[in-house]
Order: sequence, then C-alpha cells, then structure tokens
Amino acid sequence: MSVITNNLEFISHQSRVASVSRTTKETDIKVEVNLDGEGKCNVNTGIPFLDHMLHQLCSHGLFDLDIQGIGDIEIDDHHTNEDVAITLGKAIAQAVGNRQGIHRFGHFVAPLDEALIQVALDFSGRPHLSYGLEIPTQRVGNYDTQLVREFFVALVNHSQITLHIRQLDGINSHHIIEATFKAFARAMRMAVEIDSRRIHEIPSSKGVL
Repeated sequence: MSVITNNLEFISHQSRVASVSRTTKETDIKVEVNLDGEGKCNVNTGIPFLDHMLHQLCSHGLFDLDIQGIGDIEIDDHHTNEDVAITLGKAIAQAVGNRQGIHRFGHFVAPLDEALIQVALDFSGRPHLSYGLEIPTQRVGNYDTQLVREFFVALVNHSQITLHIRQLDGINSHHIIEATFKAFARAMRMAVEIDSRRIHEIPSSKGVL
C-alpha cells in the first residue's frame, strides 16, 4: 500500500501541472492548470459569462485554474473565447502527459433545474466532438451562445480528447450551458484521476495514446 501511495504522489506532483501562453495579434492568453488541485479558480478573460463557466470547471472538476486573457472583445468575444479554449486544451494535454496511469474515460449526467446534460469523454489522443446542444436563445447576457460549440471545438482539438455532449432536457439557455460545463468537469475529473491498479501503464491495449 505504501508503494502505491508513493507512486500516486510521484505522478501527482511530477507531471500534472502545466503553464501555456498564447499570443496573437488578436489575443494574449496565459493558462496554468493543476489537475490535482482543490478547485482554486483565478480567471479573468474579459468575458464574464465565460469566466462563470470556467469557475464550474474548477469547482466540479477540482482543478486549479489560473487563466488571464486580453483580447479584442471590442470587436466581439469570438477570438478570446476560442483562444482561451485553445490554450486551456494545450495546458490540459501537457499536464496529463502520456496519459500513464489515468482512468482515461469519464462520463457524467448533470441536472440543473429543468436542464439535463450528458457528457462522455475519452483521453484517446484522437480529437473529436459530437455536439448535441439545442440552445434556444442567441445570447445569455452579452454572451453569444454559438460560442459554446466553438469553445469545445477548440478545447477538443488541442487537448486531443473525444467528447460527446448530449442534451437530454432543457429550455433555459443559461441552465443548459452551465449543466454542460458541470458535466464536462465531472467527466474530466473521472478520466484524469489516477487508477491505482495500473499506475505504470498506458490505458490502451496498444500501449500508447
């Protein structure tokens, strides 16, 4: 048991934190992620609703996130929303490393009042998004709800995960989106947690992901 504990501590402290920066003519994004965190969240993207959703990742995934973003939001939120997701995806991929010892798969069904969202994901190394949200309004506050899909497209492509999102119920746009982020957080937490039964193995019959 002590050997397993020591190995888990080694994996946790040696390879589960990442910092990534991305600077373009449109945005300047800095992301730090700790997959073995406590849910600490320090985010400021300039997009209040996106910040609110990123807080859900921290709270329900128990990831520590520090995300600072400056973008051309005077035009619209598209570039900043996408570049935050790109940078976060890269940081997640870097933090999880070669995926040794993780459970790999995660799933969760999250209710939020009338909304019910199912998320299933696989740290497969093969980016794919199957997106099944039907958000009834064009905006939540000032946030364009089309950007939810754009966020997950960018996140999936750069974290190299397979992600399926299904809307089982829901009529309130805010509830649908927030339940999605909560379900994603819990599914991701499940997927990246260390499997004590194979801490030295890549979770694939091929031996590589």
